[in-house]
Amino acid sequence: MGLATTVLRSKALAALTSPHGVDRYLEQVNPMWAAHEVRARIVDIHREVDVPGHPPVATITLQPTSTWRGHRAGQHVQLGVEVDGARRTTRVFTISSPDSHAGDRFTVTMRANPDGVVSRYLVERARPGTMVHLSQAQGEFVLPDRVPERILFISGGSGITPVMSMLRSLQRRTHRGHVTFLHYAQSPEHQIFADELDEIRRSGHGIDVHLLHPELGDPNLSPAYLERLVPGYRDVATWACGPAPMIEGVQAAYADSDALRVEYFKPPRAATGEAGGTVSFERSGKSADNTGASLLEQAEALGLKPEFGCRMGICFSCVSKKTDGTVRNVLTGEESSLPDEDVRICVSAPVGDCSVDL
Repeated sequence: MGLATTVLRSKALAALTSPHGVDRYLEQVNPMWAAHEVRARIVDIHREVDVPGHPPVATITLQPTSTWRGHRAGQHVQLGVEVDGARRTTRVFTISSPDSHAGDRFTVTMRANPDGVVSRYLVERARPGTMVHLSQAQGEFVLPDRVPERILFISGGSGITPVMSMLRSLQRRTHRGHVTFLHYAQSPEHQIFADELDEIRRSGHGIDVHLLHPELGDPNLSPAYLERLVPGYRDVATWACGPAPMIEGVQAAYADSDALRVEYFKPPRAATGEAGGTVSFERSGKSADNTGASLLEQAEALGLKPEFGCRMGICFSCVSKKTDGTVRNVLTGEESSLPDEDVRICVSAPVGDCSVDL
């Protein structure tokens, strides 16, 4: 760490620049200067899929600040934008480029969700030079340090992005084993990374690419089909990512095998809160009967507008102080009754009476 970086990250400078912090001042001078935060400049926007009547898909190339620590293939990142002067909105996107190191450029590939703010802005309105806000890379859906000789990737739709990152990383490492890449798309026109995958398929080098389109009569996922494609597939290290129905089919095909690793587009909610009692939002002076929904949803139902990002418990943008009561984590089912506790209100649901500093 250089002297300048040491000074910028010092407690003394943090105290001098309080309450805004040193990064607010650095950003005004040069958006690519940062001591703690991670930002990035859009370098390129490439349309991958553009079928009339359907949401387009694009790959965004990002040059991050030096505070970016890099990523492992398969990880995701929280990406925030400020659209038309509105409060920053954050969403989670999987990185599609190979492993990166500190400060390296990387890419995210996304579909312009018709109901989305961030993805539509990035795909349809952003231009090279646009600045975005980032988290560090996160997620455990990654390749191990010691890569197996035989690998099977299964993906559907936009779920191709993390496994494509893994495939590109294996190519960069000159993996000498055998890889089978199985992807389901709505049609050939909807195929993401079509040209690159076609080149990989034709070149071989130990990678078998199978692009399937059920609408055209290609086989659906089944144990019999997987066995024909990859004999003994239940013992082959497999990474699968895609919509929930596809993942459920994959899990059924693998039964109790421990060779399968999966990633859903949205985390399943394992629990809710417990209706009954009163939820109080102290700062606003508002309260209501507890419905059992998350604190964020109940706050919004009362007309409050607390800050949030991913709504999935990942980005920590929604953290607020619970002053009293019990909350249940809707992802894990764990409960906590600690007073004056910081909780992620998007994945915390009250159990009975609960008070929050909102």
